[in-house]
Amino acid sequence: MTEIARLLEANEQYAAARAIVADPRPGRRLAVVTCMDARIDVFAVLGLHLGEAHVIRNAGGRVTDDVLRSLALSSHVLGVDTVVVMQHTQCGLAGVTDDELRELTGADLGFFPIDHHADALREDIEILTTKAYLEPLKVIAGFVYDVETGEIADLIRWER
Repeated sequence: MTEIARLLEANEQYAAARAIVADPRPGRRLAVVTCMDARIDVFAVLGLHLGEAHVIRNAGGRVTDDVLRSLALSSHVLGVDTVVVMQHTQCGLAGVTDDELRELTGADLGFFPIDHHADALREDIEILTTKAYLEPLKVIAGFVYDVETGEIADLIRWER
């Protein structure tokens, strides 16, 4: 069976038993920006359920222009007032440079590598707090998830 066939078969089972959440607004007024790493089960790690939070994932869980676009909509259109930026240990963006990643991928992009999680989180939270259009955000936290223990380090907190 191909991967696509496995996905479609799993979807048939899901569709037959799924919970229906009618409201597109996250019930906990929360958005989580985190890494695309397959070891992070965001809902389980944070005790969330379907319909409670927006989850925005990208390499490294960094605040990029696309994250800003999503958060502008989340906050103004869908009522989000709290954001968690959650990076993780053993990230593929930790300890490498943009130049190394450009050479490895052949892509002329900025990859937002992470030298130190606390510094990267401070940088990302500063971006969020200085965008006038994100004024509806009242609380922003910076977490680091440990992929070995499952524990979260609460490193940074900002409140309006």
